[in-house]
Amino acid sequence: MIVVDTNVIAYFLLKGPHTLEAEGVYKKDRDWIAPPLWRSEFRNVLILSIRQAILSLDEALSTMDRAERLMMGHGYQKDSSQILRLAAGSGCSAHDCEFVALALELGVPMVSSDRMLIQRFKPKVISMKAFCS
Repeated sequence: MIVVDTNVIAYFLLKGPHTLEAEGVYKKDRDWIAPPLWRSEFRNVLILSIRQAILSLDEALSTMDRAERLMMGHGYQKDSSQILRLAAGSGCSAHDCEFVALALELGVPMVSSDRMLIQRFKPKVISMKAFCS
């Protein structure tokens, strides 16, 4: 079991330069979890893709459906106090710290492409490349 942030989910489902790395993460561990916040963040990724004419609305809807199936039953809510403490002490956003807090609570690694998170929360947060090697 690993915590993945929204970027990893997006890289896995939307073809691009980081897709192979995200697929490698999935091959190594298919039990992905995330706080419920991932849905809102992923919807934002999709709407930006629509606005940039990368995806049509139908493609975005289909991709959201695939994402929800991928993460079905794998969303965990986290207590606000730990999230706020992590954000205050790290300089990272509360959104990002929701994922970190979940990884810390469950004692599992978090995989991310966010350099700041990786730097501030080593060794709990690791890159896709590091996780796969």
